[in-house]
Amino acid sequence: MDIQRSAERFVTRTDEVTTHHSFSYGAHYDPDNIAFGPIIAINEELVAPGAGYDAHHHADVEIVTWVLDGALDHEDTTGHRGLIEPGTAQRLSAGTGVQHAERNASRTASLRFVQMMLASEHLDEPEYASVDLDLQPGVLTSTVPVHAPAELFVLHLDAGQAVTVPAAGRSLVHVTRGSIEVSGESLKTGDQARTSDGVAYDLSASAPAEALIWQLR
Repeated sequence: MDIQRSAERFVTRTDEVTTHHSFSYGAHYDPDNIAFGPIIAINEELVAPGAGYDAHHHADVEIVTWVLDGALDHEDTTGHRGLIEPGTAQRLSAGTGVQHAERNASRTASLRFVQMMLASEHLDEPEYASVDLDLQPGVLTSTVPVHAPAELFVLHLDAGQAVTVPAAGRSLVHVTRGSIEVSGESLKTGDQARTSDGVAYDLSASAPAEALIWQLR
């Protein structure tokens, strides 16, 4: 497995937003870390109260959002507006072009979320989807479908639990809470593991933990 530690990620800081980038993004460039299969961005965002991103444009990408703490106020030109909170997975297929704005819905609490982008097979008008998940400890829970050869799962592990991730052409684990063991390595919050060997592997935790897992065909 290729292990990327949290501290190795690119970082963009402003007065109101801190973003950790797992791949080349914006002004940050590493020719050996541009994409993993169709995945081209995994950005972890920490947003100050009331702050965020005004309307901006995307095209030809799948944008998948998973909130960790707080509430995200989302609005886009497909006509969707609302709050995204922990437990809801959102997808915005940019297609021929879409604008969206994202802000911290709270004036007092911070917002933390992970936003992932994939090269999209959706070439039509933009499309929106969201799924409220019933998360059970020790169960790989499928999230919102994407227009790409990929499937996103969320995994909660209680202390002492272990789960086998089925074989896939490629697989990526991004730890969002706690610490998870994989192939003899301890992954902590913000750490990531990527494998391309097409075999199943085990994830385990000695204390409560959570991870996002991409299975790529």
